[in-house]
Amino acid sequence: MSSSSEISVITQAPQPVTSFGAWLARFHIDLILVVALLAMSALGLFVLYSASGHSASMVFSQGQRLALGLVVMVALAQAPPELYRAAAPWLYSLALLLLLATLLLGQHAKGAQRWLDLGVMRFQPSELMKLAMPIAVAAFLHGRRLPPGLMVLLATLAMIGVPTALIAVQPDLGTALLVLVAGLLALFFGGLRWRWILLALGAGGAALPLLWFKLHDYQRNRLLTFLDPERDPLGAGYHITQSKIAIGSGGLFGKGWLNGTQAKLDFLPESHTDFIFAVYSEELGLLGVLLLLTLYAVIVGRGLVIALRGQDTFQRLLGGSLALTFFIYVFINTGMVMGLLPVVGVPLPLVSYGGTSMVSLLAGFGMLMSIQTHRKLLAA
Repeated sequence: MSSSSEISVITQAPQPVTSFGAWLARFHIDLILVVALLAMSALGLFVLYSASGHSASMVFSQGQRLALGLVVMVALAQAPPELYRAAAPWLYSLALLLLLATLLLGQHAKGAQRWLDLGVMRFQPSELMKLAMPIAVAAFLHGRRLPPGLMVLLATLAMIGVPTALIAVQPDLGTALLVLVAGLLALFFGGLRWRWILLALGAGGAALPLLWFKLHDYQRNRLLTFLDPERDPLGAGYHITQSKIAIGSGGLFGKGWLNGTQAKLDFLPESHTDFIFAVYSEELGLLGVLLLLTLYAVIVGRGLVIALRGQDTFQRLLGGSLALTFFIYVFINTGMVMGLLPVVGVPLPLVSYGGTSMVSLLAGFGMLMSIQTHRKLLAA
């Protein structure tokens, strides 16, 4: 270089493939993250076989969805973070339009209107908004003064609030909560002042009595059951009561794989979806739970490390939001299954049966890998 003070930014050049790690780097795959995700997914298929009543077809179907999710993850890892920032307004607008279409044209199932029928497949637009929300908020705050001022804060809250409300009226409070959290986490990482946080908590607390009358009857029952599970042990409290029995009966070492009784004898409803953690705890015990939580901790921790290494505001806000939203998934599901939180229908990530959620989660990890593997070198 002509001057030592001159600084240039160059992209890391691909290196010859001389090792497995170099091969992963060429395809923009983070080794730590992909190993933890594969281990978590394998454990999920392992417990799903038992929770589904030894259904090989269900495990095969979940494996197909996992394969699709991994393909999406690797594909998204190839795109540089700048592409996501540029696409943020379009992705957010598309997700918002699809939510409006769901409100008008969506299919009804089990008392909810959450799906769009595209002919060849059914699609849940709220899952797309889970990804669009943190990308949009991170892109909006990128290049602006942080922490955000009042006008930027209000605009960001409007971005978060509109789709959250559209999902809540479907009704789907679990997904609405996750979309809300994804946006608020990006805003929090942007340096949101504590006075605004405390003010929001105070306003939320004051609004609770009004929100109570806006809830559906089954939603009120869930909250009342959370406060007193014994009020209706054979009705609204049945899920939680049976779930606690399953978790407690697992003890330290568990009853052994395929030897759980709560799911096998149909005492535990939704054993392969929302309450699969109870099946896992009964069969593998406390030691198995510690293994599960350790894998989750590795995934979240690696995501936060990648976020901290982000080279601009957009990358740091997006990475932090994606990593901690994954943690919120785990926290809410395990909390509700143990009776520590109300039941809101949030699956256990990478373990519960379900395709759309798994694909959207792995897509988020593809973006995290993009942030990690497209880093640029500052050369003096």
